[in-house]
Amino acid sequence: MPSGYAVARRPVQWWLALVLMTFMQALQAQPAPKAAPAATTKTVLVMGDSLSAGYGLGPSEGWVPLTTAKITKEKPGWKVVNASISGETSAGGASRIGAQLQRLKPAVVVIELGANDGLRGLPLAQTRTNLEKMITASQTAGAKVLLLGMQMPPNLGRAYTEGFAGNFSALAKQYDTAFIPFFLQPIASDRANFQPDNLHPTAAVQPAIRDFVWPKLGPLLK
Repeated sequence: MPSGYAVARRPVQWWLALVLMTFMQALQAQPAPKAAPAATTKTVLVMGDSLSAGYGLGPSEGWVPLTTAKITKEKPGWKVVNASISGETSAGGASRIGAQLQRLKPAVVVIELGANDGLRGLPLAQTRTNLEKMITASQTAGAKVLLLGMQMPPNLGRAYTEGFAGNFSALAKQYDTAFIPFFLQPIASDRANFQPDNLHPTAAVQPAIRDFVWPKLGPLLK
């Protein structure tokens, strides 16, 4: 091969090296792509008693886990935390709400408490004060509230049963919460819908309770 060929190639090689170096420097100078912002998951906090804790039911049978499954499917970006405790009174809920709000920072709080107050014949004013504390604490923390009302059997006397139901409606109106006057309305009239204790709904009717609550809960999930 003529020696002049190798000499003629050198300028081309140097030019290619210069172009490659300039290209690499330009790439290094480009700002790193920004990471996509992490999706924010909003929380629905359920504060209830055995009716929401799923007394006598399997882990996935209660109206709360059924609602959780519905939210997972239809409302991406939302989750449900069920902080319900069997036997809980409104006083118990009022004592726990602050820590739950601070820890979870929920966007929606569902309050399903008071039934155990009524069954024990606790003073109506006491129940109202406790529920009011839960509502105001939730709203002050920036959460929307769904209040699930309850009714007592007539054997407790007309004055007590009417006053008990009136607590819920008065608080819902005063604090402009989403509201269901009688949480168990769609299943309450049939004894067959309840477990042997005649207090807790069976697994078979939990979907009906979920579907009864959903028209009030769903619109809050925005």
